[in-house]
Amino acid sequence: MSKPVHPNLVSFQVSGDYALFTDPITRVGGEKCTYQVPTYEALKGILASIYWKPTLIWYIDAVRVMEPIQTEVKGIRPIKYHGGNDLAYYTYLKHVRYRVLAHFEWNDNRPELAGDRNEHKHHNIARRMIQKGGRRDIFLGTRECQGYVEPCDFDGEAGHYGELPELSFGLMYHGITYPDEAYSPETAGQMTANFWYPVMRGGVISFARPEDCPLHKPLRALEPKPFGAAEQNFSGLAEFGEVI
Repeated sequence: MSKPVHPNLVSFQVSGDYALFTDPITRVGGEKCTYQVPTYEALKGILASIYWKPTLIWYIDAVRVMEPIQTEVKGIRPIKYHGGNDLAYYTYLKHVRYRVLAHFEWNDNRPELAGDRNEHKHHNIARRMIQKGGRRDIFLGTRECQGYVEPCDFDGEAGHYGELPELSFGLMYHGITYPDEAYSPETAGQMTANFWYPVMRGGVISFARPEDCPLHKPLRALEPKPFGAAEQNFSGLAEFGEVI
């Protein structure tokens, strides 16, 4: 993707009573068990709830785990696909707090929005939205896990694992590349799952970019989401006539 002139870094803290970070490929019902740490896709989704436009793509650079990793099992009665209820046990993370460092780059798959590539505007709006707790509801992996966002200094606090040299989490789901964020001919027109091997050093996980993940799995063909007046979901550059 095209890189703006400036790094356009943002940092924020997100916290909540519970979190459930699972691999969505296996999320078809029944038992759910959280990963020990948040996925790239979950953090990207939080940032998209804070501020997002199709002009840009958010990249998560790093996450700092601030609280000890604890889990709690709950008995849940989820709604079954064909009616009725079922009994399942969900394993949640509890009392979570993370500090996140991220930046944005321009989405080259949206050349029609090239006129909106004003990095100063987008960076300042994103920072203001972080101060206000986001534009939309924040949740930690799943809808029942409400999250709360506030600005922070990413390096201002060591966190619970600041003195831990290294901790590996094995093979883990990284995120999904949708066709409107495709970075190669292979990912164009495809929904592609990415997997990697995260390692926490000094309490910080530095994320690989989607294209740098060692494993990629095409899931299915998919067309980019259309934006425009005809779809009544985006008014184009007219929306940006007044700088917020």
